[in-house]
Amino acid sequence: MNSSPLPNGRLLPDSQSWNSSGSDEDLEAEPVPGLHGGVVEFSGVLSKWTNYIHGWQDRWVVLKNNTLSYYKSQDEREYGCRGSLCLSKAVITPHEFDECRLDISVNDSVWYLRAQDPEHRNQWIDSIELHRAESGYGSESSLRRHGSMLSLTSATSGYSATSTSSFKKGHSLREKLAEMETFRDILCRQVDTLQKYFDGCADAVTKDELQRDKIVEDDEDDFPTTRSDGEFLHNNNGSKEKLFQSLSHKGINGIDFKGEAITFKATTAGILATLSHCIDLMVKREDSWQKRLDKEMEKRRRVEEAYKSALSELKKKSHFGGPDYEEGPNSLINEDEFFDAVEAALDRQDKIEEQSQCEKSRIQRNSLVSTGDVYTSVGTHRFSEKVEEMVKNHLTYSLQDVGGDANWQLVVEEGEMKVYRREVEENGIVLDPLKATHCVKGVTGHEVCHYFWDTDVRNDWETTVENFNIVETLSDNAVIVYQTHKRVWPASQRDVLYLSAIRKILANNENDPDTWLVCNFSVDHEKAQPNNRCVRAKINIAMICQTLVSPPEGDKEISRDNILCKITYVANVNPGGWAPASVLRAVAKREYPKFLKRFTSYVQEKTAGKAILF
Repeated sequence: MNSSPLPNGRLLPDSQSWNSSGSDEDLEAEPVPGLHGGVVEFSGVLSKWTNYIHGWQDRWVVLKNNTLSYYKSQDEREYGCRGSLCLSKAVITPHEFDECRLDISVNDSVWYLRAQDPEHRNQWIDSIELHRAESGYGSESSLRRHGSMLSLTSATSGYSATSTSSFKKGHSLREKLAEMETFRDILCRQVDTLQKYFDGCADAVTKDELQRDKIVEDDEDDFPTTRSDGEFLHNNNGSKEKLFQSLSHKGINGIDFKGEAITFKATTAGILATLSHCIDLMVKREDSWQKRLDKEMEKRRRVEEAYKSALSELKKKSHFGGPDYEEGPNSLINEDEFFDAVEAALDRQDKIEEQSQCEKSRIQRNSLVSTGDVYTSVGTHRFSEKVEEMVKNHLTYSLQDVGGDANWQLVVEEGEMKVYRREVEENGIVLDPLKATHCVKGVTGHEVCHYFWDTDVRNDWETTVENFNIVETLSDNAVIVYQTHKRVWPASQRDVLYLSAIRKILANNENDPDTWLVCNFSVDHEKAQPNNRCVRAKINIAMICQTLVSPPEGDKEISRDNILCKITYVANVNPGGWAPASVLRAVAKREYPKFLKRFTSYVQEKTAGKAILF
């Protein structure tokens, strides 16, 4: 039996052949060099997507021993990592649109990471691939080392199982196979017998030829030839001839050749008949097997479809809220889903606000309202000219009546309140200016503007702000404020840096109403730079309040029943990012009227029973 050498010196019989590749690698994998000797640790700061509330957060990420780990900061490494991924089976995907982002997924776990720039991202990808290659994963050689023998063994075992199960049913087929075994034994014995007969015949012919040669030699010497039994052989003409003994029907060594031939023929006929029967049985069962196979394949197809559907739903639920579902032109969420998600989030915020309103009403904050003299001047600071320019523009254009202007659409009308909108888009971003007018009884313009400007009471009526702080106080009537707004998923979180100034507008004549103004417009400041966590919005907002007084009857003093505040509110907002236009306009239409009603109700509540402040 031929054998082939194994790598370790043993012999492999030819019946146990090599696999299809014929390579030693498929039987015995070469050792993989250790990571400690080849690849060094790689670490640095990456922004990691945490959740849809907190968004991107900077984390210290470490790549070591084919494992990616992250810490809250470099200083906190001694406290242990917050999470890690084994890169052996990880899938690294550079983002299609964001050149700084890469996604790393293992099964249903996904890390969304962002580097400082594309070059930094490429360094991380190269380092990860280098670690994977050194560990024996992610290359063709590793697939050859680990794959071939496993596939061969699986295929062989699958075939054996199928063959065995196929013969378990159908006793007639089993019986015919047993008959085949019997015929094989009989045929082997008959072949041995006939082989012995043919060997005997060959020996007899050889001996006869030797004897004939001897007779010919004796005939040449004119000596009579004697047979083995002593008789002389002569023909009629005096020549000698050889007399061959006729073979009996038993043949050589007593073998009945004719009988054996008949038996051999009968055995082969039986084998052919049994094979024909087996073929008939297998043909009859083929239809049954095919039907069963079709049923099994249909079951498998349904199971695979159910598995894919379940996996898709699981991934959707697991990562719904990831960065791919954020607002943007390449968002995976469609416009209807975006709108539904925003509306649901706003409804939740309204419920939370209603629950907390009772708690706010119990906390009475005293806001000191200064006299008008403090707010008549612009003040001296580096933004003085800008403030003066904004005040003049708002007094010139914001007070103009837009009711008959075809460019302005009346979108909301509730009692005394009217909200107008003019549709404007630039580069796909909605920049619709909004203008609202409202009349509120029992309060003055001074009081309304004061509560709108005063940051001490901002959280009492403002429900959209998450937190804010005063970056710089420019004067008694001007401050720079940085505030972040509550996130409404799937929209990104917004922050705003703006200068807020309050002014008392001096009347040109005694018939002009008492007028106050608060203007908020975006500025830049070194202490509040934009960050990756929020999208920086730009605003230009003004609230202009005019106090109208109706004379009291007789000698009565002016009461709050005699005063009316006419409010004009204008807002120009650049959201700073992409979101569906229909969603932005729907949210503005819903939120602005709610804001005005909430704020004016708050002012009426705060001033009720107090002295009138003009």
